Amino acid sequence: MAARTGAAGGGRVAGGGTDVAVLPPRVTELMSTAATVLLVALIATAALTAGGAFAGVALPAGVLTGGVLAWRRVPFVVVVVVAAAVAAGLRALGVP
Repeated sequence: MAARTGAAGGGRVAGGGTDVAVLPPRVTELMSTAATVLLVALIATAALTAGGAFAGVALPAGVLTGGVLAWRRVPFVVVVVVAAAVAAGLRALGVP
């Protein structure tokens, strides 16, 4: 099932046929917010845990660095390299 946003701000959901259901703008907004919340939760879980335990400070610091660089619209390759370098550098210094 695919979702599209209509011109009036409401979402239109089309099934396999010609039937189209129009979703209220509030539902479309809630779906967008829910997707964002799930993505943030996934990132937080991946950044803070390793093998079911706390990952230490180096990994979250690298993820935070990457997040800030991505927010500043730095090229993706630079984001990945700098984030990895921050995490590796901290671990090389003995930071868990």
